[in-house]
Amino acid sequence: MASFVFNVALGRVAELYNRVKSNDPANSALVLVAIETAATDATLRDLDTLAAVLADGDTAEVTNSGYARVVLDQDDLNAIAPDDGNDRMDLDIPDQTWSAVEAGDDWTDILICYDPDTTSGDDSNIIPLTLHDFSLTPDGSDIVAQINAAGFYRAAPAA
Repeated sequence: MASFVFNVALGRVAELYNRVKSNDPANSALVLVAIETAATDATLRDLDTLAAVLADGDTAEVTNSGYARVVLDQDDLNAIAPDDGNDRMDLDIPDQTWSAVEAGDDWTDILICYDPDTTSGDDSNIIPLTLHDFSLTPDGSDIVAQINAAGFYRAAPAA
């Protein structure tokens, strides 16, 4: 599962995923962003927008040749289906491949964010949902991200 859920997204990840899947609003999407950061989880989890995350002095989006943000729209996501047998809700995204990513920035994490309008181009409107540890040093080969075989997010009742 996620390394952590951002505070702004606590209790909202399934709702926002479902908004994308339902195309409501139109042009909404999940956005995957690779970052290099030395910031603590405690610092990052308090940030409420992608712009705020990237403005943190210890964090930057990677700029390696071959890297680009991944935008997942309603056609890329599975319908939400509660797992009633296990009393939980798992959300998954397809594995992602970046081809021939050149050396440069080291990758430390991948963010999964909610963008309510992909046509605005404004990171201050993008809500970070989850952060996933993803440490590697690109070397020109392909990079495949499988966030977690069980999914990128799990909601379950408190024990």
